Amino acid sequence: MTIHAHALLFDNDGTLVSSLDSVERCWTRWAGEYGITAEEFRRVELHGRPAVDIVADLLPARLVPEAVARVEQLEVEDVPNGGVRLLPGTREFLDSLPADRWAVVTSATRRLAEARLDAVGILPKTLITADDITRGKPDPEPYLLAARQLGVDPAHCVVFEDAPAGLQAGRAAGMTTVALATTHRAEELTADLVVNDLSALSALVTDEGVEISRRG
Repeated sequence: MTIHAHALLFDNDGTLVSSLDSVERCWTRWAGEYGITAEEFRRVELHGRPAVDIVADLLPARLVPEAVARVEQLEVEDVPNGGVRLLPGTREFLDSLPADRWAVVTSATRRLAEARLDAVGILPKTLITADDITRGKPDPEPYLLAARQLGVDPAHCVVFEDAPAGLQAGRAAGMTTVALATTHRAEELTADLVVNDLSALSALVTDEGVEISRRG
């Protein structure tokens, strides 16, 4: 299977990098500080959603701004403590792409996203964060904004995601979706193509765009 695209849009956590250990450490500490029980915490979907939406599911509205700022602080401070690492294939895949053909589209705040990306040496020319949008994934707004900034028709964009919420956002934006089974089982992911991680893919840049195919 070969996918033809004019722009490639990548989620960050779970797609390009892994910060799962950091997320677990920081959110567990945060939940303890705000008196949230383990049962309450388990009922909320964490992955692939903006922090403000997660916090709003757990706390009264009056506490949300302060609580969001607190968890952001914990996660940013945890980055130097081994809080982020590159996933297999990320470096090689991104290095094969022209800077104006791809973007990172993350549910993290800009401060946190830049801290994590800088820690692993990824410097996207286009970065869409929770600070840039009004509705986060699974709404298509983040991916539609990325396509607009790159000047590409959404129908010619490919979304790379590990989370069901992000894949739903990509489909709603009218984009081709590639799922990476890094944080969820393959059978839990609905996409045009499902692979283990970016090491399973290669990208060929042509005059018409980018051709994405499985290795081997």
